[in-house]
Amino acid sequence: MPMESKKIGEYSGLSRREFIAGGAAAGAAFMIMKPSSVFGAEANSKIEIGVVGLGGRGAWIAGLFNQHGGYKITAVADYFQEVAEKNGQGLGVDKARCFSGLSGYKKLIDSKVDAIVLETPPYFMPDHAKAAVEAGFNVYMAKPVAVDVPGALQVEAAGKLATEKKKTFMVDYQIPTDPVNIEVAKRISEGGLGKIQQVFTVGTCGGFADPPLTENIESRLRGLIWVNDIALGCDYIGNFDIHAIDGAIWALGQRPIVASGASRIGREEPHGDARDVCSVIYEYADGIVHNHYGQGLGNNIDGELSCRLHGPKANAMINYWGKAYLRGGPKHYGGGQVENLYEVGAKRNIAAFHEDVTKVQFANITAKRAVDGVLTCILGREAAARHTRLTMEALIKENKKLEVSFKGLKS
Repeated sequence: MPMESKKIGEYSGLSRREFIAGGAAAGAAFMIMKPSSVFGAEANSKIEIGVVGLGGRGAWIAGLFNQHGGYKITAVADYFQEVAEKNGQGLGVDKARCFSGLSGYKKLIDSKVDAIVLETPPYFMPDHAKAAVEAGFNVYMAKPVAVDVPGALQVEAAGKLATEKKKTFMVDYQIPTDPVNIEVAKRISEGGLGKIQQVFTVGTCGGFADPPLTENIESRLRGLIWVNDIALGCDYIGNFDIHAIDGAIWALGQRPIVASGASRIGREEPHGDARDVCSVIYEYADGIVHNHYGQGLGNNIDGELSCRLHGPKANAMINYWGKAYLRGGPKHYGGGQVENLYEVGAKRNIAAFHEDVTKVQFANITAKRAVDGVLTCILGREAAARHTRLTMEALIKENKKLEVSFKGLKS
């Protein structure tokens, strides 16, 4: 049976207007209230936000929030004091509200804001998200949302608690915001591929700097070096390839139940333990076979984040760069180019987050998909590293927590 169209709504990053217009709102649990009930008598009050993590993307995302016009950044936090103060100054934040150290996020939470933006290495995400939701904040966070099963389940619980508290909880994936990808996914949900038989996802990039280890992990917290450390970054499949895998989860409306594969470290002079070459075969409850190929080597290969889906008489492409389409069958669609998703997709999500927070909309449709996506990556990572066949049930039952040493770090 083809997937019900409701699943596209459940697993999409659509604006609420598109969500409703697509007929996917049926059964979604959200409430709309007047903005004045949240932000005081002035309905157009800006949302006060705090940003945690001001590395390259974090500082850039903070700038996009400022550009939107509906936000006011009133607090920032970063492990490095000079980074927090420099970026805080550029964003117009009082120096007294520029926090640093491992506990900087706690100080930011205590400073009181309407929403928190989390852009830290993913190891820290579950604790930060949990604390923010428990404090009553709306949450906007980067991917991946965790590095291990306990962290993923903690984020899942935080997303559910946010909905109970009538708070917005959004994870910033860009592929499901693109209009061409949305149209392809819609046609897939309408039976455009027939019974899906096979899926291919690809994640290739030039890799990330991996300098020698130092006395403690402080040096690994800069410049995406942490991507090379599984416990900090969730491995290459979890940090980079996850965009393509999220595209598959979004289109299929389900996560796999089994994975097998192989992986290795291929970069020259590695110091972290992350595996930058992997091949994984996923299996789904309905028999779909999903092949994933990932590579993060500096060999000038073209960067790719794509998801190809095949039915008996038609095939489709969902993409981060390049063209998206559905070829053949009753729902043929020539498609078009996916343009500049890295920036435009983030801007769409920032706008959607503003709409959800101001209208108190808390369906939080990205939270469950983000957890399913990271669990899928962890399943593939573990099966490939162990060179074995591993079920999702067994992985979750293991509930293995990855540990990081904070020796010598500033609290």
